[in-house]
Amino acid sequence: AATEGEEEEEEGGDDEEEFPGLLGHGEGVLQLKTPTRLPSVLGGERAIGVAASRYYSLALTANGAVWSWGCGKLGHGDREAQWQPKKVEAFAGQR
Repeated sequence: AATEGEEEEEEGGDDEEEFPGLLGHGEGVLQLKTPTRLPSVLGGERAIGVAASRYYSLALTANGAVWSWGCGKLGHGDREAQWQPKKVEAFAGQR
């Protein structure tokens, strides 16, 4: 989890920059007019919770796995953008 200072660094500013792929449908998908199933099946796991911000999205599965996608610190040990959901291995085996 980011501290309040890190959140401000991640989400600061009022720029209108576009962030393609945050919907989880791949790079370049900026908008969908209807709800659309993600191409990733979250490793065959059922999502029980979802959270989203301007820069990233998170999904929690029934077995406790956390998946993230978007831009910034996503829990994968780097700052690489993820255009589709990727399992956060740091939470593997935890409940």
